[in-house]
Order: sequence, then structure tokens, then C-alpha cells
Amino acid sequence: MTTCVERNIEQSNQRATTERSTNWAVKAELAAAAIAGVLIVSAWLLGKNGAETASVTLYILAFIIGGFAKAKEGIEETIANKELNVEMLMVFAAVGSGLIGFWAEGAVLIFIFAVSGALETYTLSKSHKEISALMEMQPEEAWRIGENGEPVKVATSTLAIGDRLLVKPGERIPVDGTIALGTSSIDMSAINGESVPVTKTVGDELFAGTVNMNGAIEMEMTKSSEDSLFQKIIDMVQSAQDEKSPSQQFIERFEGLYVKIVIVATVLMMTVPYYLLGWTLTESIYRAIVLLVVASPCALMASIMPATLAAISNGAKRGVLFKGGVHLEHLGSLKTIAFDKTGTLTAGKPVVTDFYVRDGANEKEVLATLAGIESQSNHPLARAITNYATEQQIAFDRSMEIEDIPGHGLKAFAHGSEVKVGNPRFIGEEEVARFQDGLAERLASEGKTVVFMKDERGIVAAVALQDTLREESVRAIQQLKELGIKTVMLTGDNDRTARVIAEQAGIDEYVAECLPETKVTHLKRLMHEDGEVAMVGDGINDAPALATATSGIAMGEGTDVALETADVVLMKNDLSRIAYTVNLSRKMQKIVKQNVFFSVAIIALLIMANFTQSIGLTLGVIGHEGSTILVILNGLRMLQEVDE
Repeated sequence: MTTCVERNIEQSNQRATTERSTNWAVKAELAAAAIAGVLIVSAWLLGKNGAETASVTLYILAFIIGGFAKAKEGIEETIANKELNVEMLMVFAAVGSGLIGFWAEGAVLIFIFAVSGALETYTLSKSHKEISALMEMQPEEAWRIGENGEPVKVATSTLAIGDRLLVKPGERIPVDGTIALGTSSIDMSAINGESVPVTKTVGDELFAGTVNMNGAIEMEMTKSSEDSLFQKIIDMVQSAQDEKSPSQQFIERFEGLYVKIVIVATVLMMTVPYYLLGWTLTESIYRAIVLLVVASPCALMASIMPATLAAISNGAKRGVLFKGGVHLEHLGSLKTIAFDKTGTLTAGKPVVTDFYVRDGANEKEVLATLAGIESQSNHPLARAITNYATEQQIAFDRSMEIEDIPGHGLKAFAHGSEVKVGNPRFIGEEEVARFQDGLAERLASEGKTVVFMKDERGIVAAVALQDTLREESVRAIQQLKELGIKTVMLTGDNDRTARVIAEQAGIDEYVAECLPETKVTHLKRLMHEDGEVAMVGDGINDAPALATATSGIAMGEGTDVALETADVVLMKNDLSRIAYTVNLSRKMQKIVKQNVFFSVAIIALLIMANFTQSIGLTLGVIGHEGSTILVILNGLRMLQEVDE
């Protein structure tokens, strides 16, 4: 029976092969379009010099080379779905133009469609990479403890519920389970996104994909790979990406209807005037081909693509990466934006905010001793304290003898006496509560983590640390409010810390103690209540929410999974760019609506003029191509900077 891990490995390999194939296809389509463009220009020059045969030959080559990929795709989809599509309509229009002598117009139609097709293929190829990145986070091997008590490295796929496992310091937890022996700090950032490791001891729950920081532990597997929390993250990302957006569904329905209408109208134009209006058969066929040319959706297609590409280029110049036009389109309709806390609204790294010493103690000497002890630990809080001492230009001794007490703190011997550094449980909760009239409780109420140092006389120092707000967070939230967008914070941190950060940032609403699946639940609630909702995050734990949201926005310094899952990436980690992208999207939507209305109106006008025999093929092509050029030029206005 194939296990979940084995299936994931197989799927990862298949996806890698597919990605390589897709990348080759994109390059081939772009190369074909470029070659077709060169052939078209060459054919036009030959035609101007009277070399008609050579000119037509090059046009035919441009047809074949530029149109092969889209024609093949159109034929395959027609056979599979048993109905014509826009690809076939464009091919018919181009061939029809050639048959009546307008080779240049037909070749240009093929060229434009070939370029748009290559861009479409490239965009689609980017949507499946994050699943492979997630799968790579799952450990493939684990230390299973045998009957003789000796650990043996085995494939994770061979594990069963009830197996006892050894997890060494620095290793990822291989499966979901509970601690059977030992105590350690667990880096939970893969699950809840929080930068401060959590102390776990016997009986506490462990999740696959998290990291054991500093103490060897034994655990018991309690869930199969299929039911692990990490696997649920993968499944949620997969499910969210497989769902088609409303815009995509509308486009697909419109495409089928449009093609049917044009084909029916072309057939009617070939027959009805001949039998009912007294037209000759040649005139009826001629008018039918003109109809096929003027009704081709070239201008309609150009209504969206140039404006979208220009807007994407505009954003890229200002540090915002869009993974496709549809994601840029969604931003303009946002009603609510949900934010992760750690690494998104905040810097993602704890810093020292307050330092207190007992009465009579020398602050510099105490800080030097504390930093000397913490300098021998790799805990994030320890690094923050040593950084603080360095900033204060405090020299500290890195050679002190210390003992690491996993999950609690450090024990050291300084100046001939024992010194403890750690959390309240390690120092003594009653003594902590009395220190400086309840200082610890006051600091905790401000959402800060407190580390204490104690010597033989009692508590000598207290250090308050906090993951502080990014400088631009308050400004970014205010800008979004001015645009009429509600802001929500979804965080895995405790309620007290979440409340403090939300108040400092000016967030409208917050939800604390969120696991990845909880974030998705609240995000779906917001989508049900408000409609279009974006999610901004940076961690692995944010991936399901980023994939579920109408628009997923990742910080540029975020994890690879977050970057690949998101629809939009803030390359410079500047939250104030979100408001700019919303304005950019709204301007783009306005231009696209102008283009669509104009192109549809021109097509309708040309069709009516053709039916009344007011225009010939030359004017029809001029009107058709002219409208295409106009909507492209209008779309290029998106290259201009948008007023904020």
C-alpha cells in the first residue's frame, strides 16, 4: 500500500518533470513568435519590392511557425471538449485572410496570438511549484527506537502509529506525536509562524515539520502521515489552487459562447444573403470571410493583456511582483486584508525593549555577565540579548562555564557563584512575582517576553523582549483604511501579545492563537462576510491561508513556500506598497473596461458595416487592426506612476 510520504515524493518528481517540460514549452513558443515576427517583416518588405511569390511563401511560413502551438492546442481542446474555441477562431480568421489575399493581416493575427499564448503558458507553469517546496519540508527519515533501545534510521514512510522515535537537537520532528521522554525548546515557526521557540515536555504534542532546538527527546507517533498537520497544510494549498476563480470561470464561459456566435454568424453570412438578398455566391463568401476577420477577438484580447503587462511592469519597478494579471485584477476589489503578525506586521526577530536590575546593582556589570552567559546559546532570545549588549558597547566574557537546561534556561558559574538565566518556572515563579512589585506581570501585559537572571542573593535582572512593529506598518494600515479596506490580524501568538500589536498598528480586528487550519477557517469566514479578501504572510504556516485568499501577498524575506504560494510578493518587505498596488489595480480595471467597451463597439460597428456592404476587407482590416493598436496604446498608460 502506497504511503502518503511515498505518494508525495512521487508527485514531487512528477511535478519537477512537468516544470522542466513547461519551461521548454514557454521558450519554444516565444522563439516561434519571434521567428514569425521576423518572417512577417521580411515578407512585407519583399512584397513592397514586387517579390510576391517569395512574400507569400514567407507569410505561409510565419503562419505555420507562429501558429503551430496555438493551432495544436485549439485542435486538441476541440477534440477533447467537442466544441470550437478562440484558438480555432483565430486560425480560421488568419487562414481566411490569406485565402482572399490578405496574408499580412492574417500573419499579424497569428503573431499576436502566439505571444499571448506563450505568456499564458508561463503564468500557468508558476502555479504548482509551491507544492513541491512544501513536500521538501517533510523529513524522509527518522530515528526509530528498536526493542533493544537502540535508535535505527528508517524511512518515514515505514513508521506506524505507536512507534517510539528519537529526535536529536537541530532535527525536524518527522511525524505528529507526543513527547515520551525529555524536555526541549521546539521551533514552531513552520506551524504557527512565531519566532520564539516553545518549551515542550513529557506529554506535550509535537507536529511534523517543526524543529527540535536544543535537547534530545523521545516521542511516540500518534497520527499517520495522511493525518499530520503538515500534510493538511499541503492538502489545503493543493485544494485552494485547484479552485478556479470567478473571473476565470466567466472568461471560459464567454469564450465558448463568443466562438459559437461568430461561427454561426459566418455560416449565415455565407448562405442567407445568397438565398434571400440576391447576393452572388462569391459576394456572400467574401462577406463571410470579412466577418470572420473583423469579428476575431484580437482587439478584445488586446484590451486586457497590454494594460495588465504594463501594470505588472509598473509594480515591479516599485518592488511588487505579480504572478499573473488575474491576481493584480483582484486587488482592486479587496474589501478586507488579513495580516500575519510575526515577520509581517513585525520584524520577526525579538529585540530587548527593557532592562531592569535590582537596587544597588551595577547595570553594566550585570549586563556583561548576562550577555556572557547568553552568548553561548543559539536561542533567539539569547541572540537578542547579546546583540543588545553589543549595541550598548558592553564587553562580555564568552568563556564562562554553562549548563544548558533544555526548555528552561541556562545555569552558569560566574565570579565563584552559580547564576541562573531563564523563564519564571526555572527561576521561581513566586520570587519572580515579587521582583520590583510585580514588574513581570506588567511587562507581560504589554505583550513582552521576560527573561530573568538570578544569583545567590535572588533575582538580579529582568530583560523584556518583544517582536516590534515594522516602521512602515502603522502607515500602511492607515493608507488601507483611507482606501476603505478593513484590516484583520491572524496570529499564532497569545491573546495578550496579539492585542498589544493590534492596538499599536491600528488593526480593526484580530484573532489570536491561530494554527494554519484556524487561519484558513477565519479567512473563509471573512470571505463569506466581505467577499474579496487578501492574506499577507511570510511563513510556511501562512501557505494555506495565502492559497485560500482571493489574493495571497508574501513578504520578500519570507520562506520559499510562502513566496511560491503567494500571488503577489513585496520584494522590499514594504507594507506601504500594498496600498499602491490597490490603486494600481483600480486604475487598470478602469482602463480595461474602457478598452473592452471600445473594442466591442468597434467590432459591432464593423459587423453592421459589412452586412450593409459599406466596407470592404481592406477597411475591415484597418478598422480591426486600428482598434487593436488604440486599445494597446491606452493600456500602456499603466506604465505611468499611480497617484497614492
